[in-house]
Amino acid sequence: MADIRRYPFRRHLRTDAVSYVIHTRRAHIRHQGPGLAIWFDPMSDSIAEVPIDDRELSLVVHARTKDFQDVTVQGIITYRALDPQALAGRIDFTIDLTNGHWRSEPLQKVELMLAQLAQEYALTAIGRATVRDLLIDGIGPLRDAIESGLRGTAALPELGLDIVTVRISSIKPSADLEKAIEAPTRESIKQLADEAAYARRALAVEKERAIAENELQNRIELSKREELLIEQQGENAKRQAEDSAEAAKIASDAEAERIETVETVKARLERERLLAFNDSTPGVLLAIAAREFAGKIDTIEHLNITPDLLGTFIEQIVRKRSA
Repeated sequence: MADIRRYPFRRHLRTDAVSYVIHTRRAHIRHQGPGLAIWFDPMSDSIAEVPIDDRELSLVVHARTKDFQDVTVQGIITYRALDPQALAGRIDFTIDLTNGHWRSEPLQKVELMLAQLAQEYALTAIGRATVRDLLIDGIGPLRDAIESGLRGTAALPELGLDIVTVRISSIKPSADLEKAIEAPTRESIKQLADEAAYARRALAVEKERAIAENELQNRIELSKREELLIEQQGENAKRQAEDSAEAAKIASDAEAERIETVETVKARLERERLLAFNDSTPGVLLAIAAREFAGKIDTIEHLNITPDLLGTFIEQIVRKRSA
């Protein structure tokens, strides 16, 4: 908005850099350009102020698709005045020289025209596609259709307008239709989730089965090893018993051989001793018998010596001395 100061017989106007000013006096342009500060005569001059900055226009389009479904498109169109003088020649941007406000509403006229053109191209593009195609393809094709349509129309260059960007924020069907469209996807997602859950359960069961089979194989292997161990222990015990029996037999044979040897020696000694007694006199034999007898008897309670025995013994002693 222009800043106007009042002085006697004259007034001063100052504008921002994004405002293009056209100062006219008696049908002749006296000054024009962005961000001017000029003196003017309120009785004879006319001033138009055209904004040249980027402006945004909200776009809402209600349309019907090829398959007769209602959708709502929301977006924003950014535009600017490329030729302010041409735009001021088609639409009234004259300001009130008292307060600096526009005498009419020029921007609303511009935005209404742009909105109608954008809706026309949007309706055409939406009417050629089904609602499913619109939702699957997304905002890209619709945005391109609107932008190319606006840039290709001859009305905008004649007005001195230029389209900067076209942005589409959403394409939404009706609430009931949206639920109906989303239902198969939801069911598919649920089905995938159920399949994933079943797969996890099957994997868990398979792992448990593998663990059980592994435990069973371990038990079978342990049982086999235990059986082999018992069998080996039996073989060891049997071998030990055989070795013990063999050792006992060897010891018995050695003992029998020793006893036989001792008895043989005793018999030989006894035989030699008996042979030695063959040449002995009866008295010697009697003395030896008495000595053997005395060595085997601990006590003698009674001793009977007969005259015959004593006489014979004395006779033998006398004989030995006489000889």
